[in-house]
Order: sequence, then C-alpha cells, then structure tokens
Amino acid sequence: MNRLPNLLPLTHIRVGLDITSKKRAFEEAGLLFEELHGLSRANVADSLLARERLGSTGLGHGVAIPHGRIKGLKTPMLAVFLLQTPIGFDSPDELPVKLMFFLLVPEASTQRHLEILSNIASLLSQSEIREELLLSQDPQQLHSKIVQGSLSLPS
Repeated sequence: MNRLPNLLPLTHIRVGLDITSKKRAFEEAGLLFEELHGLSRANVADSLLARERLGSTGLGHGVAIPHGRIKGLKTPMLAVFLLQTPIGFDSPDELPVKLMFFLLVPEASTQRHLEILSNIASLLSQSEIREELLLSQDPQQLHSKIVQGSLSLPS
C-alpha cells in the first residue's frame, strides 16, 4: 500500500527555499523536523550527511531522496523541499537538484524504509508527474500533486 500521503502533512512541505548547498539543505531539513517534532536538528542533518557519504541520493532529472535512520524515532517521517534555484547534488546525470524528498526512518527499520523509498522513486520516475511537481508554485499545490501522483502508483 502506498503510504506517501499519510507520511506527508502539508506542514512538511517547503516551496521556494533559497538554499545554496546540499549541506545547507540537510541543515534546513533538520530544523524543520526539530521545530515540528522536537528531533535534534544536528542528529537529522548528521544522519542525512552520513547516508550521503555512501553515495549520492540524487536520482537525476533534478530530484533527490536524501534519507537517514534516526535513533529513537517511532515512525517514518517525510518532508519535501522545492528549491528556488537547483543545487549540485552529484546526481548520476550531473544535473542539479531542485526537488528533495527527505525521509527519516527508525534506526531498526529495514523493509518499510525500502518500501517507502521505492514508492518515492516510482513517483519521481514518472516524467509527467515529476515535471508537474517541479513546476509547483506553493506548498498546497505541491502536496496535492504528490497525493494525486501517489494514487497512480501500484499498491
């Protein structure tokens, strides 16, 4: 079953952020999760950076799925940033990234983590949906397009 809409409240979406680096994007994601859920911003950013050191989470076509495991987290959490200006991300196609899906999962999570990553990757692999997401003007529009696009994914 596709859980993306359940994992992504509107409050977890940021559109038009002026971020200039991958590291700064991870710090901003840490700040969002700290403000909304009381997670340590440093732990979130460090987890995302640690995963990124293993290999870029950039998928190509201007999108990335940074993800990390968080000790003490009970359920997966998702946030989405649509940047004002794309940033370098070491993606396979070498294109800068404008759309990022940040996934945080419990430290021991394995199968569920992979299922959620697969759902996000499936959504972003559909060029028509991906282009609509990249052209979103505000958080509500981006959220609606993610929800609509998720409905087209296999259960």
